[in-house]
Amino acid sequence: MTSPLSPFTPRPVAVLTGASSGIGEATAAELHRRGYALVLAARRLDKLETLCQRLDPSGERSMAVQADVTEDADRRRLVEQATGRFGRIDALINNAGVSIASGPWWDDADPLRVLHTNLSAPIELTRLVLPAMRARRQGAIVNVASVAGIIAFQGMYSASKFGLRGFSLSLRRELMGSGVNVSLVSPGFVRTELTARASLPMPGPQIVAQVIADVLERPRREVVVPGWYKLPALLDTLFPGVVDRVLPLIQARRYR
Repeated sequence: MTSPLSPFTPRPVAVLTGASSGIGEATAAELHRRGYALVLAARRLDKLETLCQRLDPSGERSMAVQADVTEDADRRRLVEQATGRFGRIDALINNAGVSIASGPWWDDADPLRVLHTNLSAPIELTRLVLPAMRARRQGAIVNVASVAGIIAFQGMYSASKFGLRGFSLSLRRELMGSGVNVSLVSPGFVRTELTARASLPMPGPQIVAQVIADVLERPRREVVVPGWYKLPALLDTLFPGVVDRVLPLIQARRYR
């Protein structure tokens, strides 16, 4: 399969959602360092514009697009503006994500917003970019899921990430031989705005950004990061009762 970073193609163009902070911001910096043209999308335009100015003062290979990925009109405008500016989209990185802020999901005023943001939006954005990628027989889709999509522990959030994981793994098989690669990145707890209140020791988002950039160059089925999360994932498969006892202790430390 062809990498969007092939030396025989022009500068690759990546659309990155959830780019205003955390994993998205770190990924934008990493992809810029590796030579990508960037279309950065998020709801907070001011933060996007600040990031573009910091990474690319000339504005030659970056643009900021204010978009709520749960809105169809915003998704279509994002794809249209990206192709209008750069001519094509080589890589779509579905990184935008939300979670229930605190407490059980059934007490949240709008728990389904988690599914709309984390699952429906990536599916719809993928559907918008696939026709052109398949026609060129070149492209990459990277979906940022979570270890919560392997180890169930938080209602709507796990439901969305299990769904995104299933979508990614099946789409990869559906597109085999088409020239379009699909990779899944499943982070564990990483220090971002979503985890700012947690007391667990966590690495910074750069570790995930590097993996996202790596799978664009060398596509992989799924990467769990940090790698040590593979052990509890395996334990949950082989000995779920052990995880049943340990997980409440971890959850108790998330917000205290």
